[in-house]
Amino acid sequence: MTSRNHQLFEQSQQYIPGGVNSPVRAFKSVGGEPIFFQRGEGAYFWDADGKSYIDYVGSWGPLILGHANHDVVKAVQTAAQNGLTFGAPTEAELEIAKMICHLLPSIEQVRLVSSGTEAGMSAIRLARGFTGRSRIIKFEGCYHGHDDALLVKAGSGALTFGHPSSAGVPAETVGHTIVLDYNDISGIEATFNQFGQEIAAVIVEPVAGNMNLVAPTADFLTKLRSLCTQSGSVLIFDEVMTGFRVDLKCAQGLYQIKPDLTILGKVIGGGMPMAAFGGRREIMQCLAPLGPVYQAGTLSGNPVAVAAGLATLKQIQAPGFYEKLSNRTQQLVDGISASAKQYGIDFCAQSVGGMFGLYFRKEIPTSFAEVMQCDKESFNRFFHAMLNEGIYFAPSAFEAGFVSSVHGDNELSKTLSAADKIFKNW
Repeated sequence: MTSRNHQLFEQSQQYIPGGVNSPVRAFKSVGGEPIFFQRGEGAYFWDADGKSYIDYVGSWGPLILGHANHDVVKAVQTAAQNGLTFGAPTEAELEIAKMICHLLPSIEQVRLVSSGTEAGMSAIRLARGFTGRSRIIKFEGCYHGHDDALLVKAGSGALTFGHPSSAGVPAETVGHTIVLDYNDISGIEATFNQFGQEIAAVIVEPVAGNMNLVAPTADFLTKLRSLCTQSGSVLIFDEVMTGFRVDLKCAQGLYQIKPDLTILGKVIGGGMPMAAFGGRREIMQCLAPLGPVYQAGTLSGNPVAVAAGLATLKQIQAPGFYEKLSNRTQQLVDGISASAKQYGIDFCAQSVGGMFGLYFRKEIPTSFAEVMQCDKESFNRFFHAMLNEGIYFAPSAFEAGFVSSVHGDNELSKTLSAADKIFKNW
């Protein structure tokens, strides 16, 4: 019997480039063909052939409450019945803005947008407009959306000027982007010593999740904060992935660092297309219509997306929510690591809140270069073996994974049993 997944992929390639609407979905990194999904409920989703999987991707992070959460779905249905979009202000926009500002003390004002990419490019433009400077610093392996100026991949040097990592991006577009190594304090210091008064902003994932999971060293974020303060540069935390995923106060609360601007997405949309950027009032008031920095969006503050976001943000404030989520995620990585160790496999793992990273190497990586030393072929083998067991991890060795609040003892037991079975026969 021909797989419905296969049929759909064959047809999709005729009408959609690569058959997918976002590259990593194509399974190019792990090999094989992508799975097409039909529905989800709780910690599970079902493919076009009717097979169920325990989901550790969660739409790449937004589904912290699992699939089809009752309150989120009900909120979306109610909002949709009142109209899909107005292109005009709504009370719900005010409500979610107040909630975000209340939960994150670093955000005094916030603006809603439709995607993390949109939030990232807007924050960079705002920082440049506020400072009157052009240069920005980003870190190798950190992804901040597909804006031209941020699609830069560094070399291995301590200080590397940006070269485009995508066709269609002119070299001059990224000529003001400096790329440094994540967690490399000496590289940061040297760069600020040389260019400090020219740097508009430093943009960083406070916990990197787009080169697998790489946590910051104890003094990395602290050093970024102090150097930005000293030079008058804007510190931008890209918390699209970590925002309300690692802690109720996000990564900035977890590590006690106050950025000037914060980018949010994923969880705040509750599974709908919504993101935001916000921060210090004096910076945010440089935005039109108050200031000279232009930013706009037809669907910004879309009432259906806002409804999903509000319903999600209300639930994650429940007492003990993040303690339980963090413990569950830690149990997952500890269990898989223990099985690998038992059978003598070079493997390690770590978690931060509801995020986790799996690495086929002896030690947990602290940089993009170390992540690249992981055994990619072993990961691909593990990925497909787990997939056959009904466990869905990210189809790439270079992406973080996610646990939801509805992953319970049963799901954890199934996952760890499957991993143990695979490692035993490795």
